[in-house]
Amino acid sequence: MERHYGMDWLRIGAFALLILYHIGMFFVPWGWHVKTAVPLGWVQLPMLATNAWRLPLLFTVSGFATAAVLGKSMGIGSFLRDRTVRLIVPTLFAAVLIIPPQPWIELVTQHGYAGSLWHFWMGDYFRFGTLDGIVLPTWQHLWFVVYLWVYTLALGAILALTPGAARASFARFADDLLSGSGLLLVPLAWLAVHMAIGGPRAEPTHALVGDWTAHRMYFPAFAFGFFLADAPRTWAAIRRWWRVAGVLAILGFAVVAGILLLWMAGVVPDTELGLPFAAGRLTMGWCAIVALIGLADSFWNRDHPWRRTLTEAVFPFYIIHQTIIVVLGWYLLRFALPPAAEFAALLVATVAGCWLFYFGGREAGWLRPLIGLRPLARRPRSATEAASIPGVP
Repeated sequence: MERHYGMDWLRIGAFALLILYHIGMFFVPWGWHVKTAVPLGWVQLPMLATNAWRLPLLFTVSGFATAAVLGKSMGIGSFLRDRTVRLIVPTLFAAVLIIPPQPWIELVTQHGYAGSLWHFWMGDYFRFGTLDGIVLPTWQHLWFVVYLWVYTLALGAILALTPGAARASFARFADDLLSGSGLLLVPLAWLAVHMAIGGPRAEPTHALVGDWTAHRMYFPAFAFGFFLADAPRTWAAIRRWWRVAGVLAILGFAVVAGILLLWMAGVVPDTELGLPFAAGRLTMGWCAIVALIGLADSFWNRDHPWRRTLTEAVFPFYIIHQTIIVVLGWYLLRFALPPAAEFAALLVATVAGCWLFYFGGREAGWLRPLIGLRPLARRPRSATEAASIPGVP
């Protein structure tokens, strides 16, 4: 497959948005690991403008990137081994050494836990049970990586067990199905079925097992991204319909925002209007993804000197960013700063901390696999060996 730089930029942008979203979780009234002293109700509006599509978009761009990795692999077995090492090793490393401050701070600030971080890590974190309702040890925000790995295994099993002719036939069928207006109508119909099964207020648990609310949304998004790597008629539909999808996404958000404002003003109890709220979110979610892919295809499909570095830095940024936000947010509480100052401090420190984590880890060969980077290529020991390597002058 030819490299689509627009999808690279969309992946970079999706993870950058994730960092902003998690900073926003410090301020919004919804539950999270650490909260500002006085949460801000209005922050729900910009948060709701993205939370219907940001995670399905991440799975979509990850599925597209997975197709590229598979295309360069020496068979499905090699592909699955590579993905397991790339995804699970960093997750285990983070679960042991990077994530523990997050549940500790949540326990300290919201449950009255009195032990130090060292005491928590040595005595309570590896209990393989719950403490005040918090499952320990935990993968926290890295649930996304675990789900991505499981979906990759499922995809690999499907590819291994399905004859090539059957795969090609299904790919043509799907490409036909999603051509034209089917690009919008078919996924929206599936999301309507999804909402009917789970109910308008169903939420993912991120526990993997039994999390069907998540799997019904995220696995199809991942599979769509994988399929999109070689789907010419679907790409043609995206190029035709992405502007319409953008308008529908805006209208969907207008419904969501209008209902939220009614709830916040007390005009309507928050137990009512759940169905149109959920329908607006789901419509906005899929249409925003189509619009963003079309936008990336139309305007961002070009290379830049920063693209390679940013593409590599995405995974290390993802691993470390939430721990930085939670730890710094907890530290800022003692200063009673205005929200704007808290936001500026969190944004600057998180971006700086992510870059330090990435730059510090990428130069250490032993550390690279632990932060989600490929091992450094071995340098040729002689001119003769170098001449024998394809691509080395």
